[in-house]
Amino acid sequence: MIERSLFNLDHEAFRDAFRRFMDKEIAPFHADWEEQGYVDRAVWNKAGSNGFLCMTMPEAYGGSGADKLYSVVQMEELARAGFSGIGYGLHSEIVAPYILHYGTEAQKQKYLPKLASGEMIGAIAMSEPSAGSDLQGVKTAALKQPDGSYLLNGSKTFITNGWHADLVIVVAKTMPAAGAKGTSLLLLERGMAGFEAGKRLKKLGLKAQDTSELFFNDVRVPAENLLGGAAQENRGFICLMEQLPWERLQIAITAVASAQAAIDWTVVYVKERKVFGQPVANFQNTRYKLAELQTEVQVARVFVDKCVELVAQDKLDTATASMAKYWCSDLQCKVMDECLQLFGGYGYMWEYPITRAYADARVQRIYGGTNEIMKEVISRAIGLGAK
Repeated sequence: MIERSLFNLDHEAFRDAFRRFMDKEIAPFHADWEEQGYVDRAVWNKAGSNGFLCMTMPEAYGGSGADKLYSVVQMEELARAGFSGIGYGLHSEIVAPYILHYGTEAQKQKYLPKLASGEMIGAIAMSEPSAGSDLQGVKTAALKQPDGSYLLNGSKTFITNGWHADLVIVVAKTMPAAGAKGTSLLLLERGMAGFEAGKRLKKLGLKAQDTSELFFNDVRVPAENLLGGAAQENRGFICLMEQLPWERLQIAITAVASAQAAIDWTVVYVKERKVFGQPVANFQNTRYKLAELQTEVQVARVFVDKCVELVAQDKLDTATASMAKYWCSDLQCKVMDECLQLFGGYGYMWEYPITRAYADARVQRIYGGTNEIMKEVISRAIGLGAK
């Protein structure tokens, strides 16, 4: 195997510390959380108190000022353990960076320390019943009022952390006639009149992750809750496009880590499970199949690690991130299917991690932009398709 050069000793020490945290605070409870459809809020508070939230945010805003590799380690470890219900990544590496990069100083001071401590849980509301991958199709509108506030109406769906969320970044049209150029990002807090979280959605996988609908009925949003203030009005679509490469790479990171975990579980299982009087691992088909899968996952990991290096240099472009997202999530689903097959009937039993990982994997090809959209982005980048 190729030795990874991304991480130094400090990163690996953090990996060990986070594993201990998972063993104590997540592992004993995750199965119960899958049954109830959400994680207990305490696991957010404990992560915050241990410094495991918003690690890459500056110390001035409650973070650790750490490089993104610490977040990569965290994503990998959660994926490796199959703890799909923990929404730390979206909270720390999608919601918080929007506020850091585009927020006013007052917004940073108000929200980032609370996100870092776990006092507030963050979500971002993009998808709608009729607008998923096509963000230009957003219908939720926030019309400016004479006093400078916005009147928000509409709904969102498939929102990760949506049921728990105290702070939601809402993608809305502040100038509907302008299309994508009339999009803004609004900061909504739990308890605002007219803002309601709907039921928790029951999903094929990610069962411990609270995913919900959000409804906005004449929500009066103060002018100071426009992300970035007046300077960012109608620039929301630009902000979204700037942040999507990192969001999509996060999907690729978890895809590769999950695929490797599946191979590791399967190698152990086929050595122990006997068929026709011998271990399943003794059959050439088993050995060759796992050799093929390990090779593909190794290739994917090298590509993803290179993309992580590009993020650190602020050089990851949209097309490359789209390649990583589509290729790795496709591979993840392939690996899960092949590994589950090697488990036989036990691969269909929920008590086995391969079964849960199989169910969890499928959405990776959908959210963050469907893989079909990724291919469209890539084709345009090489000079094909609509302009």
